Amino acid sequence: MFTKILIANRGEIACRIIRSCRDLGIQSVAVFSEADAQAPHVLLADEAHCIGPSASSESYLVGDKILEVARKSGAEAIHPGYGFLSENSTFRRACEAAGIGFVGPSAEAMEAMGEKTLARETMSKAGVPIVPGTEALEDDQVLEAGIKLGFPIMIKAAAGGGGKGMRVVHDESELVDAFQGARRTARSAFNDERVYLERFVERPRHIEIQVLLDQFGNGVYLFERECSVQRRHQKVIEEAPASILSEKTRAAMGDIAVKAAQAIGYVNAGTFEFLVDPREDFYFLEMNTRLQVEHPVTEEVTGVDLVAEQLRIAAGEKLQFNQEDLSIRGHAIECRIYAEDPSRGYIPSPGHIHSLRFPEGPGVRVDAGIREGSDVSEFYDPMLAKLVVWGASRPVAIARMRRALQETYIGGIRTNLHFLDDILGDERFVAGGYDTGLLNNWETQGEAPEELESVMSAVAAAEAAWTRTTGNSVQEGQAKGTSSQWKALGRRENVRGSGA
Repeated sequence: MFTKILIANRGEIACRIIRSCRDLGIQSVAVFSEADAQAPHVLLADEAHCIGPSASSESYLVGDKILEVARKSGAEAIHPGYGFLSENSTFRRACEAAGIGFVGPSAEAMEAMGEKTLARETMSKAGVPIVPGTEALEDDQVLEAGIKLGFPIMIKAAAGGGGKGMRVVHDESELVDAFQGARRTARSAFNDERVYLERFVERPRHIEIQVLLDQFGNGVYLFERECSVQRRHQKVIEEAPASILSEKTRAAMGDIAVKAAQAIGYVNAGTFEFLVDPREDFYFLEMNTRLQVEHPVTEEVTGVDLVAEQLRIAAGEKLQFNQEDLSIRGHAIECRIYAEDPSRGYIPSPGHIHSLRFPEGPGVRVDAGIREGSDVSEFYDPMLAKLVVWGASRPVAIARMRRALQETYIGGIRTNLHFLDDILGDERFVAGGYDTGLLNNWETQGEAPEELESVMSAVAAAEAAWTRTTGNSVQEGQAKGTSSQWKALGRRENVRGSGA
């Protein structure tokens, strides 16, 4: 086993990895940008090193700086978490060239699964069902290909992820314009304008299978996670096991995921994402070659520490269990707590957290990257924490999550706490038969069109910059009875309050 590893990440996932390291007796090395100098992961680690300015492009995304810290600190391996460099094959190869271990799969496996059209081809050859679709297309090819494929159609970015560039088209008259718009989005988001078409699966559910494989050819699946509660293709709430799924389908999806991973020589933790239709026919969506944000719900129902298993596999150890040793116990739900304002189009809400209360009690777990006094920066993803609950049954878990959400308070910024509670109380979610359309047309006051979100996010960043410059926050000014400086921009006040 390693004696010291570097965590090439920040926020709640860095804290999560550090805790597993401590459980295993491994020393942890944190890296941080100037904006994160007092962040919880910096204070929690055994040692910490600054790697540059606040912008991730000058700090967390600069592999050379991270490798320099690894060498200087004596770290034997790097855990990338998720996001940033976690699926960067160039960085993976740089670690290998430097003689530093990497907690994750090979660069070749990353590349095979990272490019969506190549991944579809690879999985099809491995016998995994895929949604009928095309290769990457040019503008003059799209109309003929779309008519041949049949409507409705999903347009996707070949190098995409996180829902960026995805569009649903129901009629051929809309296809060319939508295709060109998707190319522009892909070019901006990924510096790669290639897009392709897939047949759109009606009323799909988004269900993923967690796999673990060691270098000795052993592999297991740790059952499924339901990730169908999504807003604009971004996951909001996850649960394990899926709300409704037959044992036959669960076993078939698990078996095919392990065999597909073995077929490409995959080693470490990975996740196969599937679309499942109302008949429980399932189709490969993508493979994430890293730890998932929602991994805690799998840990809660299986009792397996996925980070610890990642570290053991990366250190050359065999899996400690086989498929027959694994079972599902109870039910777990995860809610992603974001610094965002649902009443104003879900714009990010950076600022200073002047008070904080997380829930306690049986079956409650909080993976957080904040503490009281933290400054939430506009430079990074607005996820603050993950609230996870376990219950002996799904109804118990739902009730426990609602109680936990209502006990949570984050003062000084806006959050999505009320939005999450509303979803948990929705009769369609409670019944369990929901699909990825659950949040379509969700009645949230002030919902902004997707194309305006980037503009509103820029306004939120300007608000945070004003706060840093003046030493005052808009929320604090409102608490003292003064009017918001941002009313001049035509921005409505949030009726939910600072903990909303």
